Amino acid sequence: MTSSPQISRRRRFLSWVLGLLPTFLLGSSSPALARPPIQMGYSNWAGWWPWAIGEEEGIFKKNGANVQLRWFDGYIESMEAFAAGQLDANTQTLNDTLSFAPKSVNGQVVVLVNDNSAGNDKIIVREGINTIADLVGKRVAVEEGVVGDFLLTLGLEREGFSRDDVIIVPLETGAAAAAFAAGQVDAVGAFPPFWLTALERPGSKELFSSAEFPGAIPDLLVVSQKLIDEQPDQVQALVNSWFDILKFMEENPQRADEIMARRAGVTPEELQLFKDGIRFFTIEDNLKAFSPGEGMQHMPYAARQMVDFMVRVGFISEGPKDLEALFDDRFVRAYAESVGVRR
Repeated sequence: MTSSPQISRRRRFLSWVLGLLPTFLLGSSSPALARPPIQMGYSNWAGWWPWAIGEEEGIFKKNGANVQLRWFDGYIESMEAFAAGQLDANTQTLNDTLSFAPKSVNGQVVVLVNDNSAGNDKIIVREGINTIADLVGKRVAVEEGVVGDFLLTLGLEREGFSRDDVIIVPLETGAAAAAFAAGQVDAVGAFPPFWLTALERPGSKELFSSAEFPGAIPDLLVVSQKLIDEQPDQVQALVNSWFDILKFMEENPQRADEIMARRAGVTPEELQLFKDGIRFFTIEDNLKAFSPGEGMQHMPYAARQMVDFMVRVGFISEGPKDLEALFDDRFVRAYAESVGVRR
């Protein structure tokens, strides 16, 4: 018996639908297809410019990292967005993470150390200011409560002074450097590329820098606890991508510098100057940084010291309640194992 044309058409349609059904089912259960890209913030710091290489050179894709980078001209704006749950990850210093973590809606966890500031954070002063004691009573422009302010306070405290001994002029770092260059303040706390602007003022000079406080300013990748709980594979992909980025920089220095200089808005010559002020962390450096121990090179120890210091000087009223929960080394350990590096 033969089927009618109408029945045949129905059968063909049903076969087509049934053939597609596994695809629909696979798509509905696949995290890569169902989830939007991770939103990761980064801002104008030499140790974070390499993330742009991961995007331009397909390194994220190679590692399976479904990430959308979001550039912030203002560093503090990136931290505010992360704390408010508008980002899944952000690039931050340790002291700033300690400040923002307690009010973060999705939690904050350090999973990677990108670098240590080794001179790139600077206090620049006008002519006639030659010692930290000379700063007393002077107007100092800083982005209040974040890394430049932290460095300023470290320097003042070392010489027996306090932040109250200077007149703080609170400005975003780029605006602070411009105000100093225009002669509106006596000193400024700045990071690259903004201290170049500050040094355009005739007679200006560096008074002190992060090079005098080794380990005090580690620069980090921080992710939300929510991202770790829901997509640990993506956190791993980000960490793996970072070490591939460093490898790319080593093997393709000219192309890497071109990408970073364009992202930062600086010349290749200026880029080299800024790179001299940071120390990128290897996987071995990372393993040491996450490990317990005495000394600022161990982040758990450094965090305790920083919280005590920042509470004492009035930066914060309290730090994170559980400092151990702030660090998760499983991702750097997994990468280390994958390349045969042991602790």
